[in-house]
Amino acid sequence: MIDVAHNINNLRSWMDKENIDVFIIPHQDEYLSEYLPPQNERLHWATAFTGSAGMAIVGKDKAAIFVDGRYTVQVQEQVDKNIFEILHLVDNPYMDWIIDNFSKDAKIGYDSKLNTPIWFDHVSKKLNGYNLISLDKNPIDILWDNRPSSEINKALLLSEEYSGESSISKRKRIAEEIKSSGNDSAFLSKLDSIMWLLNIRGNDVPCNPVLLCSGIIHADSSFDLYIDLNKIPIGFDDHVGPNVRVHDLDSFSDIKNNNANKRIMFDANSSNLWSYNIFHAGGYEIVKAQDVCSLPKACKNDIEISGMKNCHIRDGVAVSRFLFWIEQQVESGHLLDEEQLASKLDSLRTELDLFKGPSFGTISAAGSNAAMCHYSHKNSKVPGKLEMGSVYLVDSGGQYLDGTTDITRTVAIGEVSDEIKRSFTLVLKGHISLGSAIFPKGTSGHQLDSLARQYLWEYGLDYDHGTGHGVGHFLNVHEGPQGVGKGGSNVPLEKGMVISNEPGYYLENGYGIRCENLVFVKKDETKSGSFLKFEDLTMTPFDKRLFDMDLLTESDINWINAYHAKVYEHVSKGLNNQEELDWLKEATTPIN
Repeated sequence: MIDVAHNINNLRSWMDKENIDVFIIPHQDEYLSEYLPPQNERLHWATAFTGSAGMAIVGKDKAAIFVDGRYTVQVQEQVDKNIFEILHLVDNPYMDWIIDNFSKDAKIGYDSKLNTPIWFDHVSKKLNGYNLISLDKNPIDILWDNRPSSEINKALLLSEEYSGESSISKRKRIAEEIKSSGNDSAFLSKLDSIMWLLNIRGNDVPCNPVLLCSGIIHADSSFDLYIDLNKIPIGFDDHVGPNVRVHDLDSFSDIKNNNANKRIMFDANSSNLWSYNIFHAGGYEIVKAQDVCSLPKACKNDIEISGMKNCHIRDGVAVSRFLFWIEQQVESGHLLDEEQLASKLDSLRTELDLFKGPSFGTISAAGSNAAMCHYSHKNSKVPGKLEMGSVYLVDSGGQYLDGTTDITRTVAIGEVSDEIKRSFTLVLKGHISLGSAIFPKGTSGHQLDSLARQYLWEYGLDYDHGTGHGVGHFLNVHEGPQGVGKGGSNVPLEKGMVISNEPGYYLENGYGIRCENLVFVKKDETKSGSFLKFEDLTMTPFDKRLFDMDLLTESDINWINAYHAKVYEHVSKGLNNQEELDWLKEATTPIN
């Protein structure tokens, strides 16, 4: 249990001793990842907040925490309002709060390892005149008693059977990109990029099969990897191929440019300021550019897409069995709690071939808890229970050697109100509209976002989160550069990209609804020119009991029936229990 009052008092004592007036605490670690290993959960140490995004500002006599729309309800439950003012990250920008609450002579401390050069440039301009101080050591690391230790996990060597391309081939492709842009090397700090490039995986971050490391790829296709040497397994050299040099993590700070005017590509949005300063001090010419692996990694090859299809079918078997089981339990009068439900789903996935673990912590949300779109029952004192006349929202996924899954289904618990049916159907219609989109090459997810929201907007409703995120291949469940959202990515969608389609609606203290499938981008052969479309990967039925048939058009019905027919075709082959088969047949029977 986090003693926030004690931690903040100690932090303020340290600030007073070091003559720091304000300290900035982002939810990030040295690798700027969304999901963190336990030892890097500094924002949680300071606030007790467990969300995957947020920012805290601590002054000597006042403090605030800033979160986005996914966590507005959760933060109210987790954070002590006597210590922190709770504000919206977008509506109440934290830098404005600093200006409003602290004079220009205030000394503002930050950790350069947890922030990007882009962030620093922006903050420097916004807080012009304030004293911004880069701290040599993060005070939380100094003050954190019983801080979890980092685990030593050997790298997993992912074969070409699953990756579809050797590391040597990938490095040559990337090296050509570096060379053609007139550069000598590129710095990689995104963990998923390094894992993809070397065809390795790890277990350093919960649910994300990555290792904590960084690297430099050169125009001659050689690679320098900075990592805890204890994580390198037998067979690593043969697996990755020649010219991969392995260095201890600590040696990175001593990097020097041995060649005059050596140009290194550096992603100032995904790499930290500390690394930037290391290269600058080492005499490199720094060229700001997007991570060179980001786009090639996002465009899955045929082997990866095949693996994603296969793992989604297996995953669909587990989730369908789970939905059948829930229905049985409710009909028997067993209104289970969120922990029991999540454990059952997790156990069903463990029975599947090639399963390596969950892709994120299961969101198992009953009743009004589902109104918190990133709710976790593990953060509640008492898990919620299913309630008759309500809905249950379950958002979950698995990591498999051949791919990554992420699915959300909303389930009726007994007979639900017409309002819930209407809300669900409006969300589903948006899901269908986006999933059915046909668009020319060059179109971004940002341009498609309104397709998913249009029916909600007609009723004056909306949701305060993005509509879709990129997904890795046996990698992170949240990956760029593609995305779908109001302020989302402007990166054009390309063939082979995998993305989520997950509109939702959330009524605070009422209910929550989300319909999520993963889809991949493919060429539309029916159109002349370079047109693209989506194909569903996720194979699990939607709950027909939640449909408001008056709102569904003929086109909607045709889509639902075609999708459910495909689900039955694939998932039925994995069900051996007759009752489960009967349930699936009924769940996918055409509507009219």
